[in-house]
Amino acid sequence: MSRIFLIFLLSAALHPGQAAGKSSPLRPEPASSSPLPPSGRDIVKKMHDRFTGKWYHTLTFTQTTEMYRNDSLRATQTWHEFIRFPDRFRMDFGPADSGNAVIFRGDSAYRYHNGQLRSTTINNNEGLIFLLGGMYFYPFDQTCRILNDSLHFDLTQTREDNWKDRPVYVIGKEGANQLWIDQQDLYLVRMIKADNQMDARFENWQPFGGGFCETRCDFYIKGKLIQSEIYNECKTDITLEDRIFDPSKLNRSW
Repeated sequence: MSRIFLIFLLSAALHPGQAAGKSSPLRPEPASSSPLPPSGRDIVKKMHDRFTGKWYHTLTFTQTTEMYRNDSLRATQTWHEFIRFPDRFRMDFGPADSGNAVIFRGDSAYRYHNGQLRSTTINNNEGLIFLLGGMYFYPFDQTCRILNDSLHFDLTQTREDNWKDRPVYVIGKEGANQLWIDQQDLYLVRMIKADNQMDARFENWQPFGGGFCETRCDFYIKGKLIQSEIYNECKTDITLEDRIFDPSKLNRSW
């Protein structure tokens, strides 16, 4: 039996009306749908699996801070910064003996002028410390709860996009808080906060101690650049003593 005739018999058996000369309209094949992006939890799991137990514990650097108003540079300062993950952060403004500093511990910020404590406020930098390394020092489920419930990034809303010619995951829906994550290296390249219309961009990432460190940050409010930060002399996993982060007395940071 020829192969053509066999195909005809199989076709007649499966489609008897068509074999009898009755034509049936051609139906277009359904368009193939693009695969769904991973969920927010899946993206965070990738990040957690990649860096937990490998990320550096401490980071110090000298920062050139440029402040802008109405698109014009109005001031340039040198800051010295000290981080001990997951939740210790200190910034000294100017020389070490100036006594001008802020210490962040957990959810509190302690601000000093000329060595004297001037105010204690809520730590508005807590989210950044968490997102830029602190998240790898908490269990995965706790990390997701902090992201979703405390920092208000909706892990159920995701999409894929491109940022500066690199593919990214975007966590959070349009018009709400968003995290933009580099798909290859799994670090944060952009954070959007809807409440104050802030757009924070993290660039020039460099590998350090089993993780990465951004070496430039640009902060925009309502589309206007307000501050640029350039890191120099980055060092990781050096000992940072408890006294550096002790708010009861401002000690020299180095």
